[in-house]
Amino acid sequence: MSINRSLRGGGDYSALTSLNRTGDRLPQEMSLKPETAAALVTINRQFYQRLAKEFSATRLRLQPGVQRILASIPNQARILDIGCGNGTLALYLVDRGFNGSYIGLDFSLELLEEARACAFPYSAFAFQPGDLSQIGWEKGLGHSKGFPPFDYVLAFAVLHHLPGSELRRQVVSTVRSLLAPSAQFIHSEWQFLNSSRLRLRLQPWDSAGLSADDVEAGDYLLDWRRGGFSLRYVHYFDTAELESLAAQTGFNIRQTFLADGENHRLGLYQVWEVADGN
Repeated sequence: MSINRSLRGGGDYSALTSLNRTGDRLPQEMSLKPETAAALVTINRQFYQRLAKEFSATRLRLQPGVQRILASIPNQARILDIGCGNGTLALYLVDRGFNGSYIGLDFSLELLEEARACAFPYSAFAFQPGDLSQIGWEKGLGHSKGFPPFDYVLAFAVLHHLPGSELRRQVVSTVRSLLAPSAQFIHSEWQFLNSSRLRLRLQPWDSAGLSADDVEAGDYLLDWRRGGFSLRYVHYFDTAELESLAAQTGFNIRQTFLADGENHRLGLYQVWEVADGN
């Protein structure tokens, strides 16, 4: 395997494992290689470093599925929004009179700057840097200092950018540790294969110095063309994979629905609740 030098990233990726083509967990010695995981993380990091402004310009409105979810969250809730982006969701909460507490977390410093600039003389809202691909991303949230647990953790269009089944499991397990009993983890995954237009944006792995044998089943590269050409790594989730992930991490799935896009099928939304006894 040859990985482009420009895609070699830093960080500790040694814990990442993968699934084989049938979805069964592989032995540790056959896990997603650290250099492959680093390359996939770096693809997305470079995208947001180079094209954060162009990306943000396409995220000035909430998707219908996100609005549907937020309508069910009370104004007094304690919310953690991982992958908060440019603050559009927080502004929506401000406009509706939210008076709980909200922390937005994102690894893109450029998007966090936009979020902070939008919002906020409002003391209920805070934005912090955090990289979900790194161990300890939850540090600094206050949870370990005796703060009350969150009522909701939101992750809209986030999990599909995390390479490796084991990393995704670790992140979701950490989310579980931050939630109160019977609290909810609400997330969405991009269903780009439901769009003939987006299927045309799929790129071969060799354009990133990788091969299909290096990555997991369900992993894809898509291009971005607005304001400049770039690549994005995305994992395609189906409901069976999400059911397995929920069971492994102590959640019950309470709701599943499709929304967004011209065909209302580009976003797969799920509401997970902390399972009793976990």
